[in-house]
Amino acid sequence: MPKPDWLPSTDMAQALEKIRVLDLSRVLAGPWATQLLGDLGADIIKVERPEGGDDTRSWSPPFQEGEDPNLREASYFLSANRNKKSVCIDISTPTGQDIIRELAASSDVLVENFKTGSLARYGLDAATLRLINPRLIYCSITGFGQTGPYATLPGYDLLIQAMGGLMSITGVPDGEPGGGPLKVGVALVDIVTGLYAANAIQAALLHRERTGEGQTIDVALLDCLVAAMANQSQGFLSTGENPTRMGNAHPSIVPYDVFATRDGHIVLAVGNDLQFKELCDLIELPKLPFDPRFATNGARVANRASLTELLNETLQKQSTSHWINLLQVSKVPAGPVNKMADVFENPQVQARGIHISMPHTTLGPVPGVACPIRLSHTPVTYRTAAPAHGANTSNVLTTVLGYSPETIKSLQANGIVASGKADNATS
Repeated sequence: MPKPDWLPSTDMAQALEKIRVLDLSRVLAGPWATQLLGDLGADIIKVERPEGGDDTRSWSPPFQEGEDPNLREASYFLSANRNKKSVCIDISTPTGQDIIRELAASSDVLVENFKTGSLARYGLDAATLRLINPRLIYCSITGFGQTGPYATLPGYDLLIQAMGGLMSITGVPDGEPGGGPLKVGVALVDIVTGLYAANAIQAALLHRERTGEGQTIDVALLDCLVAAMANQSQGFLSTGENPTRMGNAHPSIVPYDVFATRDGHIVLAVGNDLQFKELCDLIELPKLPFDPRFATNGARVANRASLTELLNETLQKQSTSHWINLLQVSKVPAGPVNKMADVFENPQVQARGIHISMPHTTLGPVPGVACPIRLSHTPVTYRTAAPAHGANTSNVLTTVLGYSPETIKSLQANGIVASGKADNATS
C-alpha cells in the first residue's frame, strides 16, 4: 500500500536503536510494552516455550491465513508482537536458565510478567541478573505488584477491570434493561499497563544514560487501572461518593452521549457553551441555549434528562449521515458509531496510514495496525510482522551468544531450545 505523505524516511535513525530488550513476557501487557519499544527501534528478543510458545498463539479464532492453507497465526498474537525475534528456550532447565543469563548479560532491558517470585527459583530474578549486569533495567509486570497482601496472586484483565472499579462505571445503570457491571470490549487494563511499562523503561534508560546504573521497575495491572480511572478516581477522593454506571453518558458534561437518529445513532461530544449554541442553531432548536435550564454546562448536567429527551426527539427526524454532514462542517463534535469495517474505510484513518502491511517469514504480507506515535526525526518502523514460533532461535544464539551450529544442534536434540521452520542463520 502507498506510503502516507507525512511518514518520514525510514533511513533516519530510530530513538531506541542499539537497545536490546530481552522479552520474557507473554499474553498482552508485557508484549504490548515491548512491541512499542520495538517500533521505536529496539532489538526485541522474545523468549517463548518450545512447546506452544506465547499463550496467545492459541487464542483464536480469528486467524491470519497464509498462502499455504496449512500455515496460519492467531490474530491476537499478531496484534502485539511485531518487530520481534522469537527464540524458544526451556527456562525450567538449568541449561536454559544459563542461556537466559547469557542473554541478560548483553541486554539493556529485561521485561517479564511471571507471578511475583516465580523467576527467583530459576535464578532469573532481578537481584540475580543485575549482579551479572548492573546496567540492566529489569521490568516486572504483575497483576498486583511485588509487595502487598495480593502480591503472589495471579491477575488478568477481566479480574482487574472488576477489582479496580472500571466495571462499576461501565454499562447500563442498575434498574434499567440490561443493567449491571460490564467489561470494556478490549483488554484495556493490559494495554494501559503496557504503555505505563514502556514509559517507565524509557525513563530508566534516560537515567542510565546519565548515571550508568540500571534499576528495577515494578508495574502492576491494578495500580495502572486505578491511576487510569483519572477523573473518576479523583472524583471519589474529592467527594467520597462512588461514581455509578451511566451508559454512554458523561458524569460531568452534557450533551456528551449517544443519540438515536432515524436510521441509527450519532455521538455528540459537546464540551462547551459555544459548541452547544452552534449545535442548537444547526438542529433548529435556537432557543435552548437561552433557557436557564440549559444555558451552562452545569445547568445542562442538572437537567440532563429533559435536554436528552429534547435532543432525541429532534435527532430522530433525520438520518445519521444528514446530521454528520451538517454538524462536522460547522466543527460541532459529532460522529457515527462505527464498526471496524467503517473505521478502516474512514478517510482520516486512511490518510494517517493506520492500516499497514509487514513481511512475515511464513505467511507472506501480514496486515497490521500502525503505532500511533509520530516522531519527526526518529520515526517508528515496521520491520517484520510478529515472528513465527522459534523463527530466530539459531540466529540469536549464533549472532548474540556466538554458539556454534554443533552446540545449537545439541541443545535442540536435548529439548533445551527449539527452532521454527523459518529459522536460519541470517533471519
